[in-house]
Amino acid sequence: MRLSGKHILLGITGSIAAYKSASLIRLLVKDGAEVKVVMTPLAKEFITPLTLATLSKSPILVDFFNPENGNWNSHVDLGLWADLYLIAPASANTIAKMANGIADNLLLTSYLSARCPVMVAPAMDLDMYSHPTTQRNLKTLEGFGNLIIEAATGELASGLSGKGRMEEPEKILEQVVAFFSKGERFKNVRVLVTSGPTYEHIDPVRFIGNHSSGKMGNAIALEFARQGAIVDLVTGPVSSVPVHPNIGVHHVVSAREMFDRVLQLYGESRVTVLAAAVADFTPNEVADKKLKRKGDELVLVLQPTSDIAAHLGTIKRSNQLNIGFALETNDELSNAKDKLKRKNLDLIVLNSLNDPGAGFGVDTNRVTFIKVDGTTIPFDLKPKEKVAIDLVDTVYDMIS
Repeated sequence: MRLSGKHILLGITGSIAAYKSASLIRLLVKDGAEVKVVMTPLAKEFITPLTLATLSKSPILVDFFNPENGNWNSHVDLGLWADLYLIAPASANTIAKMANGIADNLLLTSYLSARCPVMVAPAMDLDMYSHPTTQRNLKTLEGFGNLIIEAATGELASGLSGKGRMEEPEKILEQVVAFFSKGERFKNVRVLVTSGPTYEHIDPVRFIGNHSSGKMGNAIALEFARQGAIVDLVTGPVSSVPVHPNIGVHHVVSAREMFDRVLQLYGESRVTVLAAAVADFTPNEVADKKLKRKGDELVLVLQPTSDIAAHLGTIKRSNQLNIGFALETNDELSNAKDKLKRKNLDLIVLNSLNDPGAGFGVDTNRVTFIKVDGTTIPFDLKPKEKVAIDLVDTVYDMIS
């Protein structure tokens, strides 16, 4: 039984697809999982707690306490018990509340306090699913580190046909099994990831920087953590960082600070992924007061920053892997191959600002992996979360 010993908390919301949860519970239990079910009050209108309790062999939780005897249903304990919180079906209403921190029922308070990974299977009519707010909310949940099981296409309860059906229980089961099997790949392996931009200060209010959002590095750190790695994420100034118990976040500002922190952590790292957009130059002098405008010109003298990738390449041990990134605007392939060799990298990820939808500040990327033997593996444009999966899978193959 592939899920033997696994604790799965199943959340069921008010959706016609709640009828599928009976089959899903049966499949999870048959594969060895221990299942507890928490329902929203509206979900009881679609399927009875008695049915689900019979299949899960566990009492169904709906309210914060039992009104008959006052027993408290602790959302904290549920979150600590679970190895995975699977919300299937997840209605548009519940997804919106999850994305915005609303906790007005036991299912949602359990979500906010859960320390385990969360998997969400949306179910709704096609127009609700495609609505910009729903897509934004799903993207927000992905940014929190939640795993989204994409809705299927087919006949809907409204009589229409389109995308919005909750994925079939058999396919959800396979995704759960795959999640747990991948979750052991990098168990106890230390991974170091750099992410985001660096800011090189000119004076107390101005700096030299770039447009990096850190989305690619964040996605890589999160995917390594999901696959069991102990991750140190060294990030420049960004608006958000991934939340996962296996990720330790180290905030830095300048290229020098990033260099120093990476050097401190590198010795324990088995895999290092250098996804940060580190400044190549920094002002020779930083003014201690805001520079006032004098005339029509300001001359800045810049000096090179310490090259993190190059330095790590000189101290790399035989059991360490260094992965670099190359963002290019011209002669992309030759420049990336040159960087791979000069900095003693084991793999380089090439992407180009000439590709629409790739590069800084967007949610997608189109990359090519280049190995030391010259092998190139091109990929189509895809979400950065999917690029991260491709990269982590490739690294796994390299160290296996």
